[in-house]
Amino acid sequence: MLLTGEYAVLDGADSLALPTKYGQKMDVKKVAGSDLVWIAKDMHGETWFKSKISLYDFSAIDTTNEKTSALLQKLLKNAVRLNPEFLDKWNGFKVTTHLEFDRTWGLGSSSTLIHLIGQWADVQPLSLFFKCMDGSGYDVACAGVETPIVYYNDADEIGYTPVSFSPKFKDNLYFVYLNQKQSTEEGIVSYMKKAKGRKTLAKNITKITDSLVENKSFDTFCSLIEEHEALIHESTGFPMLKKSTFPDFPGSVKSLGAWGGDFCLAACKSDSSVVKEYFSNRGYNTVLPFDSMILG
Repeated sequence: MLLTGEYAVLDGADSLALPTKYGQKMDVKKVAGSDLVWIAKDMHGETWFKSKISLYDFSAIDTTNEKTSALLQKLLKNAVRLNPEFLDKWNGFKVTTHLEFDRTWGLGSSSTLIHLIGQWADVQPLSLFFKCMDGSGYDVACAGVETPIVYYNDADEIGYTPVSFSPKFKDNLYFVYLNQKQSTEEGIVSYMKKAKGRKTLAKNITKITDSLVENKSFDTFCSLIEEHEALIHESTGFPMLKKSTFPDFPGSVKSLGAWGGDFCLAACKSDSSVVKEYFSNRGYNTVLPFDSMILG
């Protein structure tokens, strides 16, 4: 979860990122032959993707989804470029991945996959990410940590610093699934086209990130996330979620990641039953308390 810095992280804003308790696991077995068989299972153990890939040229021999297979082939090719000793073409493999969250949630099936392949290939996951994809890479960094981080991606350096972020008012914080998966790629393209004053925006978001890490007050926390929401709105013209969708919510609401989909953050002093009833009455039934979602 990118708590601060959505979009502006692309322009060097320091961003507060929170690893989730939900992730992905991968089993790798050597098998006879010279092909790689890839099986992806969802949180219920059902296979949602399968592909057979030649280790001679990384072509797909057979697949259930061309787009997913193309991404997998790209990741494997670039992992070999980063580590030529990875994937001896004379050995076959069977790889099975297991998601721990609903695929529609957008919690990072791709970023956790990149982290896992990076571990398997003995290459830096962030190096693999930047070989293959656009974006900031914060979610790949999160896939390999167990505590919140402040992530930075600017012209001079890319990396992160572990931080402590477990506010005493965390029982008043909730993650609400908005019933639709947003495309990060489309969100980035839209931001690049519409955002104004991006350098100033990045500096202001960095200030909010620094303040949130040090903050101890619930009221100040709410003021900061509302300021963050307003800054992104002013720069991009994207609608603020509370104003557009939850105007009568008795607390603060902040968009997360690419605006318009996936999860939002709700902050409210009311009892959890009041918060869950509010969102349930509006058709949003996945409301997760901070501690049930966030690792560390």
